[in-house]
Amino acid sequence: MGGIPHDHYEPKTKGEKWLHSRLPIVGLMYATLTAPTPKNLNWMWIWGIVLTFCLVLQIVTGIVLAMHYTPHVDNAFASVEHIMRDVNGGYMLRYMHANGASLFFVAVYAHIFRGLYYGSYKAPREVTWIIGMLIYLLMMATGFMGYVLPWGQMSFWGATVITGLFGAIPFIGESIQTLLLGGPAVDNATLNRFFSLHYLLPFVIAGLVILHIWAFHTTGNNNPTGVEVRRGSKEEAEKDTLPFWPYFVIKDLFALAVILVVFFAVVGFMPNYLGHPDNYIEANALSTPAHIVPEWYFLPFYAILRAFTSEVWVVQIASFVTGGIVDAKFFGVLAMFGAIAVMALVPWLDTSSVRSGRFRPMFKWWFALLVIDFFALMWLGAMPAEEPYASFSLIASAYWFAYFLVILPLLGVIEKPDAQPATIEEDFAAHYGGDADKSAE
Repeated sequence: MGGIPHDHYEPKTKGEKWLHSRLPIVGLMYATLTAPTPKNLNWMWIWGIVLTFCLVLQIVTGIVLAMHYTPHVDNAFASVEHIMRDVNGGYMLRYMHANGASLFFVAVYAHIFRGLYYGSYKAPREVTWIIGMLIYLLMMATGFMGYVLPWGQMSFWGATVITGLFGAIPFIGESIQTLLLGGPAVDNATLNRFFSLHYLLPFVIAGLVILHIWAFHTTGNNNPTGVEVRRGSKEEAEKDTLPFWPYFVIKDLFALAVILVVFFAVVGFMPNYLGHPDNYIEANALSTPAHIVPEWYFLPFYAILRAFTSEVWVVQIASFVTGGIVDAKFFGVLAMFGAIAVMALVPWLDTSSVRSGRFRPMFKWWFALLVIDFFALMWLGAMPAEEPYASFSLIASAYWFAYFLVILPLLGVIEKPDAQPATIEEDFAAHYGGDADKSAE
């Protein structure tokens, strides 16, 4: 499949020619800025620049915070207080870093659900989707390890609960848990490991982000119709696209500015709103908090983890079939990671020939239920592990898996999609008026 025709960079001055022949970085930047982009992209395509901003923000603020942080159980909590009280602008750096993680996950969830709705995972973009899911997994690991670093009560006990999950893996679980902790329990070795990995993983994420961008520049951007850019002549492609600069750059920067107004309002006026008050109490291995909860962006999967108790018939069957190897704890771990795995496998689970959910009437309803289900799981993850929340969590978890493993494959067979526009240009003209042939002029 040929690429979308576009203008190639031609160096003009001697300096440009010299650099281009040795390191064509200017040509790469030119190709990125002039890349033909589907002209009908809506406001759900702004999250890429927000995610890029968040990654840069987290790396820059993280490096400065690391200069003042002490990764030792005796000094970690005090060093965070030192940053807040004594370092010039330290409180602002820390609040930007902590709330930047929340903005990062708001943007990534919006980005993922946009991809799920508009079918951005379908051929030829499967590899792009898989890279994106790997980035998401690394974000979760980085966020979890970062939450441990302040060494408050919720940091310590959250680390104890989550690392304890690895011990549930049959045969090798205890060895993995000991390797992760650096000993038999959460202690100084654990804090050192988590600090090292929390500092390292954002740079791995940055590398994967570059690969992610490269991947979708190779296949071209998806768009709300799911219809591909015409790839015949340059003239046909230009009817479906606009250069990334200035049209989409300005649009993205405007959206980023609006989001940053909200972000800095939170940082300035309610910086601890998304945190937990117990984390302002220094870690104490002899005092267990009444209710251990992770950060809000882990709550949906935490709810799934807790939903599968020994009283659930699916768990009982799995335990019977495996001779007790798969107990409730291990089943919950499998369910939690399985909930992410089914998202990664969605390019092969969705059997519909139509890419965009805009033209799938039955799909819209089931997808709307999935979004509601996600927020329900988020709420349930913050609730105590008791009735009626336990039953609701099980129902919500069952729908999550049913959507990806049953509903999505069946919809591709039984659903009758609406008529799609023949070209992106036709869709653009229908939304913004004018003749389809003239609106590109």
